[in-house]
Amino acid sequence: MSMRILLIEDSMSLCEALYTVLQKEGYEVKIANDGESGLACAMTNIYDLIILDVMMPKKNGFEVLSEMRAKGLGTPVIMLTALSQEYNKIKGLNLGADDYLPKPFSTAELLARIRALFRRKVDISPDNIMTCGNICLNLSNLQIYNTQNEEKSVKLSQKEFDILRFFFEKPRHVAEKENLINKVWGLDTEFESNSLEVFISFLRKKLLYVDANFAIVSVRGVGYQLSMKN
Repeated sequence: MSMRILLIEDSMSLCEALYTVLQKEGYEVKIANDGESGLACAMTNIYDLIILDVMMPKKNGFEVLSEMRAKGLGTPVIMLTALSQEYNKIKGLNLGADDYLPKPFSTAELLARIRALFRRKVDISPDNIMTCGNICLNLSNLQIYNTQNEEKSVKLSQKEFDILRFFFEKPRHVAEKENLINKVWGLDTEFESNSLEVFISFLRKKLLYVDANFAIVSVRGVGYQLSMKN
């Protein structure tokens, strides 16, 4: 599953240049050219990183970032701006930006900062393991196992793995069906929600098999969420 980046920037020439560079690096990129549409895209919560310009029409980057954080969206944000004064950098960081890059900048530096944020985004152990509750997800072999009984293990399919990793990364997030499909199968997919339910059913059975102390529960009219068992 490729990392998905939302680029909120009103300069068409810069968007085109960054789009080409980021796609070449293997990232999936969505572009929004003003603050209002950028905020709407951001709030779907399907993006792994947001690159956010400051000076934009409709809403500036500070306003977009402030609203994102006020609504509980924790997606990492790199701010881009021609406003190089230290005050503006401090303002962006205080509002919840993870990094701040003044224009002009080199694409090499931007890519390095993106990679650094992705390394920080998820708490992954040196042996490539993610943990949620009493279950470990091995990123190398697509297996899950019980931390108290490693014999309780099972292999996941690639899509089952992608879905469960999404929940491990955002354990308190309610995933809307459409956004989960876009995250796992891609933005332009024709994959349907009925088919998603099949994959969720498979995952539930495998989590039961390994005695997970949490479950994937349905949130009526919305989607799914991880819920700890009593």
